[in-house]
Amino acid sequence: MKLRKAKGLSQHDVAQSIAISRPSFAQIELGNRSLDVFELQRLSSVLGFSMVDILSVESKITAQARQVMEATVDHELRVSEPELHIEKFTSVLLYLLEQCAGKANINESGLSSLLYLCDFNYYEIYEEHLTGAAYRKSGNYPVAEVFYSTINIMIDTEIIKRIKIKTKGFFSIRYLPLEQGKLKCLNAAEKIVIDQALLRIGNWSANMIQDHTQTDFPLIATKDGDRIDYNLVFYRDLSHSVRTYD
Repeated sequence: MKLRKAKGLSQHDVAQSIAISRPSFAQIELGNRSLDVFELQRLSSVLGFSMVDILSVESKITAQARQVMEATVDHELRVSEPELHIEKFTSVLLYLLEQCAGKANINESGLSSLLYLCDFNYYEIYEEHLTGAAYRKSGNYPVAEVFYSTINIMIDTEIIKRIKIKTKGFFSIRYLPLEQGKLKCLNAAEKIVIDQALLRIGNWSANMIQDHTQTDFPLIATKDGDRIDYNLVFYRDLSHSVRTYD
């Protein structure tokens, strides 16, 4: 309400802008009605706030408002628990290594971030899972729960190789592919999303990849150590979203 008044807008003005009735908007201000994600996106545009800032650690939003924001995704429409397809996960991981293993920017955390973006971008566009891997927030990075176990199996079976590289006095871990990935388990749409993720950030610096990933809404809205909810992709801002919304 304070933000609306500071902008010099009436309830009628805002209600018209987000395509709901004035009584419905009044109920929102009273806390008796929640917004769906599309209304929330329109409201953020009208009032000039960022959905990322609202749930960021630095935000001064109250705990009650945080709960309201997190409840706006329509879970009845988008309940889809990830179910791991290990063959797809392995194939995507190997394909990513084939495309960028020789690049200095793709260290272990960069690889993990690319996997995360492939999975979460696909879910945002199609509301279905790509590899079905579950991810946790670990030290501000997204890490698939099967990442390290899969990596170790692939090393043991001589599919990839782990190496340490020293750059500017610091060691980083990288992985090199020893054989070609099999993409038969991926359909055309899945491969397009993977290639788009590579095209978008594959040539960025390690710091740019880190910043892009850590400011993605699902990471910001998740506590360290917790699983990252795929449905949080519907809160992304324009710099992270890969879907065209009505």
